[in-house]
Amino acid sequence: MIWEALGSVILGLTLAQAAAHRLPERLPARPHVLTTGLLGALFGAGLAHAAIGPGHLLLTLLGAAGVGAVSLSLLLRPTGRMRRRSAAA
Repeated sequence: MIWEALGSVILGLTLAQAAAHRLPERLPARPHVLTTGLLGALFGAGLAHAAIGPGHLLLTLLGAAGVGAVSLSLLLRPTGRMRRRSAAA
């Protein structure tokens, strides 16, 4: 269990760092991104561990990566201005 938690922490921070590096204009401040990636990966690892049981390190890390990536995607902002149309158009 400790290796799953440590692996998911490293994985979450790596995903968050990569997202913050590639999309700095579309994400909030770096500490928020790192915290979200870390907590999302830890939650994903706990969820995967509860669902499939102990002894499946790679599947647990896959679940951590999935939930971490989804939680980071919730932070993304739109790229440009959004057009607003009137209700009559």
